[in-house]
Amino acid sequence: MSGMIDRLPHWPQTLPDLFGWIEAGIPGLHAAPGVYGIRIEESCVDGTYSLRAELPGIDPVKNVDITVTDGVLMLCAERSAESVGKGHSEFRYGSFARAVRLPAGARGDEATADYADGVLTITVPVPEAKSATRTIPVRHT
Repeated sequence: MSGMIDRLPHWPQTLPDLFGWIEAGIPGLHAAPGVYGIRIEESCVDGTYSLRAELPGIDPVKNVDITVTDGVLMLCAERSAESVGKGHSEFRYGSFARAVRLPAGARGDEATADYADGVLTITVPVPEAKSATRTIPVRHT
């Protein structure tokens, strides 16, 4: 049985990265070729929207740009390739971007961001939605 492992083909080098291909999507559909997506988690709890993004190996001060425009949060990052010589690498280098629509009423101008252990966490206050029904008094003149 121990010799069986030695006879298996070295799959990572012989087949394309299937998950990378799926993440990249269909060629020609992206507005910016060569820009990779960013994996995220979103939640909205107790009046706070939270977005966590996987960005390992990135200097958050130098290589991360976060903007909010018209209710859309745009996260851009860049990771430079390290020269480690020839060999197999599944790391992604280059530009990364993700746009996310914030919940209605989110206060993008009050957003904050923290980076720890390769995860960027962005929090945005979302005030409780007020009732859409309003009674309008009629003035008598």
